[in-house]
Amino acid sequence: MTALRLQESALKPEAATIRHRQPAGEPWFTAIAQGQTLRIVDLEGNQAVDIIFYARHDLAEHYDASATMLRQGGIYLTTDSVLMSNLGRPLLTIVADTCGRHDTLGGACAAESNTVRYALQKKFMHSCRDNYVLALQQADVGLGKRDLVPNINFFMNVPVTPEGQLTFADGVSAPGKYVELRAETDLWMLVSNCPQLNNPCNAYNPTPVEFLLWDAPAA
Repeated sequence: MTALRLQESALKPEAATIRHRQPAGEPWFTAIAQGQTLRIVDLEGNQAVDIIFYARHDLAEHYDASATMLRQGGIYLTTDSVLMSNLGRPLLTIVADTCGRHDTLGGACAAESNTVRYALQKKFMHSCRDNYVLALQQADVGLGKRDLVPNINFFMNVPVTPEGQLTFADGVSAPGKYVELRAETDLWMLVSNCPQLNNPCNAYNPTPVEFLLWDAPAA
């Protein structure tokens, strides 16, 4: 299990080039340039933020959960974790983290998983997978449903039992906690600010989050 490595950031919000507030339960798709630093802020606490990263120079290259876990020797992301691609290249590095644990195993909620985990009538509830598909259709950059891969769940707590089972538990985050990542290449970021209402990942109450982006320091 990856140990929590808490690290504050020295970056000032007023110096950010982009400051974007993402509504509860909604998708977002945006570009990040190599060298930029991204901060994701859990504004009210316990809000799961489901994200997939793609390399802009080659859309077939994307975040890879297995490669990332193998690289760091653990299943949770925290300060100094390197997010790896399916081609074995670093996409981003976590440079600051005041939450200390982010999930790589729980995946994104979908109509199918809502049905299996909860009840048949939950099938048509708003889900992260629906968010992803909608955002990619609107972005029209050459990515689609077939390009969806296992994602990161920032701020989400998914403990693994001694028997190897996944459990959805109350988060370890709190209002104002954040994680900060430095882009190692030019990226697309696909976000679902998770709309899940059926387990504690969002404290049964999806809330907004904030994204800040700083340009790379001048050489």
